[in-house]
Amino acid sequence: MSPLTLRASRQASRPIKVSFEFFPPKTPEMEATLWSSIQRLAPLNPQFVSVTYGAGGSTRERTHATVSRLVRETHLKPAAHLTCVAATKDEVDDVVRSYWDAGVRHIVALRGDPVSGIGTQYEAHPGGYQQTCDLVAGIKAIGDFEVSVSAYPEKHPEAASLDADIDALKAKVDCGADRAITQFFFDNDHYFRYLDRVRARGIDIPIVPGIVPVQNFKQTANFASKTGASVPAWLAARFDGLDNDVETRKLVAAAVAAEQVLDLVDRGVSEFHFYTMNRADLVYAICHLLGLRDQNVKAAA
Repeated sequence: MSPLTLRASRQASRPIKVSFEFFPPKTPEMEATLWSSIQRLAPLNPQFVSVTYGAGGSTRERTHATVSRLVRETHLKPAAHLTCVAATKDEVDDVVRSYWDAGVRHIVALRGDPVSGIGTQYEAHPGGYQQTCDLVAGIKAIGDFEVSVSAYPEKHPEAASLDADIDALKAKVDCGADRAITQFFFDNDHYFRYLDRVRARGIDIPIVPGIVPVQNFKQTANFASKTGASVPAWLAARFDGLDNDVETRKLVAAAVAAEQVLDLVDRGVSEFHFYTMNRADLVYAICHLLGLRDQNVKAAA
């Protein structure tokens, strides 16, 4: 059996599940791009699609509008991001109830970035939820929501240690979290070492790898430096000299992401969360390599 045939048989024996993350658009042009991407990816039948939430609730209305439209106009199951930042418990609870009333049954609960920006000191609102575990408990008290939380294979940049960070994840799970989605990473060994430590702590919820197809290497590397995700030298070398060569950069980005996800599949992973950056092309191609097919095309055939 050839390596490709063997890989295909492994994929067939473990159904692949995916989810996609989008951010709420700021302009009519961004709105058009977002919904074009949603329409492109929706036929792949994702488990859910999540919509991000700006620091301090800065995108609250746009997030709510995007999620509500997903409920009204698509068959997709939206997951609304929600943070603790710069809001009282009552204000956050009102947002949770508004999502329930809109038909949303899944929330991605996050502490959120400091109002003054990533890298600055986080200060909880004196009348708000202090940490993510408190927010998870609050959401669960309001309704029968599915709640996803974040996880950090290379440690949250503010955590004193990886063990302390895993303690924080354990607290979120103890408060009712149903799933953890990881910060993106490029070295799969980071994920598997982290998974071993998480399971050793008795945490048994799904730890879904977050995958970011590299649309722009410099932007991705800059964001990685702020979030504690390492960028291997080999990855930088792949994109060296391609700053002004968009088409080749796309091909390289697709190859890099495909190598990563197919290696994860070979090592037993069957669930992926893609940070789409509101673009569908690379994500669609990667999902195709994972064996996912457009359900509309199947139906037409």
